[in-house]
Amino acid sequence: MPAHDHDDYVSFSMEFRCNLRCVHCMIEGTMDRLRPEPAARFDALLERQRATGRWKGLILTGSEITLRADLPKLARRARAAGFERVRIQTHGMGLAKPEFLDGLIEAGVNEYFVSVTAADAQTHDAITLARGSFERTLEGLALLDARPGVQVSTNTVVTTRSYAQLPEVVARLAHLKRLARMEFWVFLPMREDDPKDLIAPVGEILPYLRRAVADARALGRDVEIKNFPPCLLGEDGDLVVNDQPELFIDPAFWPEFMRNGFHQCVHRDRCGATDCLGLSTAYIRKFGWEAERLRPLPRPGAPVRAAAAAARRPDPFS
Repeated sequence: MPAHDHDDYVSFSMEFRCNLRCVHCMIEGTMDRLRPEPAARFDALLERQRATGRWKGLILTGSEITLRADLPKLARRARAAGFERVRIQTHGMGLAKPEFLDGLIEAGVNEYFVSVTAADAQTHDAITLARGSFERTLEGLALLDARPGVQVSTNTVVTTRSYAQLPEVVARLAHLKRLARMEFWVFLPMREDDPKDLIAPVGEILPYLRRAVADARALGRDVEIKNFPPCLLGEDGDLVVNDQPELFIDPAFWPEFMRNGFHQCVHRDRCGATDCLGLSTAYIRKFGWEAERLRPLPRPGAPVRAAAAAARRPDPFS
């Protein structure tokens, strides 16, 4: 699975039910009122793809897309319209049923983006609020690993409940041959505060994240990080990729999403980072601006010596 291929994909939200209640769910407050994209808009997307070949892949997503009974039909239509790749974003529990998984593969679903919240059942199930969910997700991943022609990636949301387990997540999944990419998404609360105490300080996350990255890369996995300051990651800073595929979703989602606040950093005006979301409003309210920890990256073409000197200057906002 090529890294950083987001422009080649389009993401379509088609389900807002879920049989888990993950404590870090971004849309838990809006899930009941968000609506799947209408059938007519899906038809129009397929017609555009058929006429232009604009995208390589389609991502079928929502809260839990495998709850849609017509998922195989949607995948067949997408492949017939010219999508080479059809990806689903899922918690993976439904994939533990061999007949269901084989039906998806036969219909043309050839990429699977599976959420793994932690490295053990106790922690994972406490996050998903569903006993047995960890084992079923692992069973689904095991079945995927035995199926030819599919590509698999995982995502772990980084919160106070999970960050210390990031290297263990990598180790727990090390046996999977078809796992091509591991993604680590630092939690955003979709609001201006953190009532569940899920936001962890970047300094505490950092050593676990860097070890997880190193271990995953040693296994030959691609790695992608989201919502974390690249200036803290040194040579791994280029793994922060906050771009996303073009997303079709109920417009009611966006006002809630923007409540996070983006691109907030005391070094923003003198930093050369091109793919950094800064700190969220909730993070700043909880931990402050991290002015002494964060450092502006050199602007393209800036002399290294001057950039280093700028990084050492006292910050006027601290």
